[in-house]
Amino acid sequence: QVQLVESGGGLVQAGGSLRLSCASSERTFVSYAVGWFRQAPGKEREFVAGIGWTGHGTYYADSVKGRFTISRDNAKNTVYLHMNSLKPEDTAVYYCASEAYGLGNSDPNRYTYWGQGTQVTVSS
Repeated sequence: QVQLVESGGGLVQAGGSLRLSCASSERTFVSYAVGWFRQAPGKEREFVAGIGWTGHGTYYADSVKGRFTISRDNAKNTVYLHMNSLKPEDTAVYYCASEAYGLGNSDPNRYTYWGQGTQVTVSS
């Protein structure tokens, strides 16, 4: 069982920035792809960004390209989501998920483990 813990959410004004973290105590976390998903009230969960287990492949939803960056620090067993130029429509609960030896793509069904989520609220 791989446990994932998200942190870094909060309230920010439009145009501001946040950095979300997805941390795991799993010693083989380096072998896992990680995806970030979000779910706003009344909406379906959607893919935001993903990074492959090698760290070389990254994927982004069109809505966040150029504003969000996903990265990983294997020494810290942590994957980050750097969010810039935030918009009110980015408001949602953000979840990270992991897949062993995955590519980090947008299919949520490929991910085995999920965190509890962190709330991001962007005020206008």
